[in-house]
Amino acid sequence: MRIVAGVATDTGRVRDHNEDAYIVEPPLYAIADGMGGANAGEVASQLALETIGDMQRAGETTLDDEVREANRVVFARSGEDAKFAGMGTTVTAALASANALHLVHVGDSRAYLLRAGSLRQLTRDHTLVDRMVEAGEISRDEADVHPHRNVLIRALGTEPKVDVEALDLGLLEGDQVLICSDGLHDMVTEEQIGAILDIARGAPQDAADRLVRAANRAGGIDNITAIVLEIEPGDPDAGTVAEAQTGSPASERRVPWRAITVVLTTIVLLLVAYTVFRSYLDRQWYLGVSDGHVALYQGIPAAPFGIHLSRVDLDTGIDVTAVAKFPSYQGLDQGITYTSRESALQTVAQMQADLRTAQQQQQHHHNKNGAGGGGG
Repeated sequence: MRIVAGVATDTGRVRDHNEDAYIVEPPLYAIADGMGGANAGEVASQLALETIGDMQRAGETTLDDEVREANRVVFARSGEDAKFAGMGTTVTAALASANALHLVHVGDSRAYLLRAGSLRQLTRDHTLVDRMVEAGEISRDEADVHPHRNVLIRALGTEPKVDVEALDLGLLEGDQVLICSDGLHDMVTEEQIGAILDIARGAPQDAADRLVRAANRAGGIDNITAIVLEIEPGDPDAGTVAEAQTGSPASERRVPWRAITVVLTTIVLLLVAYTVFRSYLDRQWYLGVSDGHVALYQGIPAAPFGIHLSRVDLDTGIDVTAVAKFPSYQGLDQGITYTSRESALQTVAQMQADLRTAQQQQQHHHNKNGAGGGGG
């Protein structure tokens, strides 16, 4: 087996400079997402990966120790210069061997594996909300919209020592591994990530470019970096050259090219149609009912042939019966559609305000009646 890599990075649509850094030097693949005032984040991420890269090229240490040394170097630099005080960075690094990847991780950049059509997050976010989810204090859906979802509880260079997360991944032919900064996974859903990787299978550079474009289309509020690794058959050194020398006897038999072309064209058209429709659904939002509460749905309020074309994005906790008396909120059982998530959330905020006003009016009326009764 051999690994073919693609990488793409972009400043995004909001930030004025890119604090992400990456290394693609087989067998080493790594991403760092810096943080800190002015250009400190950029310094932290570059310094961390320079340290890891230099030590890896020397070939005398493990990846785990190299990440720990990068922590020491970044922390020492932040103490030497006041303008870099408090700087830090995430690091997600992978070192490839014959049939495996060794991953070392700190922070909230991520590594994913797409295998047999199923996308799985390999790393764990070292964030406040992730710890709250593990403790059962909030749900995963609540964590995705929590105002402190990007608050790190572990980063490289902020303390003299750091605990690193390490894991080993056995590789199979056809596997796709994605290493990315939070500028990607905060903007693009895991369902979308899996679909993009699948569509661009066989072209990891195209996959990386598509992922970055998708994050920018979703808003691009942070720097975006993606490394896509694809596991292909073949010798790591010889690759397709050996296959060309080997040849194939297929050319000696009659091949039904017309039938193959029709089948392949049909498959491509179906994939394009699915992608367009899926993209359309991901841009649709509506308010409906879930377990007696007002809920925000992504998709459309329809279920042809029993197939639901939406999912609950957020349970607001608002009792449906409490808002049913307001004429402007009639039709929740059929779904009230919106052109964006933000406009739907504005309606939710208005619902909460209307309920508070109604409660205050009811309390005022009750107090007034009580006072009138006491005067007799």
